Amino acid sequence: MLVLLPPSEGKAAGGSGAPLKPEALSLPGLAPARAAVLEELVELCAADELKAREVLGLSEGLRGEVAKNAELRTAGARPAGEIYTGVLYDALGLADLPAVARASAEDALLVFSGLWGAVRITDRIPSYRCSMGVKLPALGALGAYWRGPMAEVMPEAAGDGLVLDLRSAAYGAAWKPKGEVAGRTATVRVLHSQLVDGVEKRSVVSHFNKATKGRLVRDLLTAGAAPTSPAELVTALRDLGYVVEAEALAKPAKAWALDVVVTQIHH
Repeated sequence: MLVLLPPSEGKAAGGSGAPLKPEALSLPGLAPARAAVLEELVELCAADELKAREVLGLSEGLRGEVAKNAELRTAGARPAGEIYTGVLYDALGLADLPAVARASAEDALLVFSGLWGAVRITDRIPSYRCSMGVKLPALGALGAYWRGPMAEVMPEAAGDGLVLDLRSAAYGAAWKPKGEVAGRTATVRVLHSQLVDGVEKRSVVSHFNKATKGRLVRDLLTAGAAPTSPAELVTALRDLGYVVEAEALAKPAKAWALDVVVTQIHH
């Protein structure tokens, strides 16, 4: 099982560890594209703070993020699983996963990134600020920029098993599974169901959507679940107590779309 995750906008500090070693990152086929994004981002942030904030969509209160980006090559690096914070990662709770589940997470989780393309949670990276929605002056929109490099490496990374895609739309744009890989891919939408005047109303609530996805991955990992197809994923999630709605697909080369319906919102 390969689980595709979005990064978090907020990130932990890189700390005082050894700096980034680009050659040590997973998916080495992305190295040239990573180098190009890193070079432009560092130069932009080192040369013109105001322009960098405009390009990155940062308020004056976040000017420190620009300075941080300017030092990416020499800043301390930590495992990506420690760098990414926020709602989904809080719910996933990588730090206190049991040993077997943690090992599974290291094999299964792949975090998409505007700067790195995608990294494993064991890859050591510095703290940075560069979302997939950024449009760099020279390289252009990162979502479009990454499509070519990701198309080269992702089919191999996906292996021959289930691909569980939990990315947000911006990160999903960087790679869309095609062909037989799409047929074994499942995307998940979390819907909050509540009764309003006796009528069921369903809505997507961003914060709780992320939290539920984090808990869902944690539950699969700690249960030792190893679904190899979208159909087996539906069964595994239902066995874990989730309410899952899915339609059987007529086309084998199309991703499954699963709705996980929750009636209680957890913080």
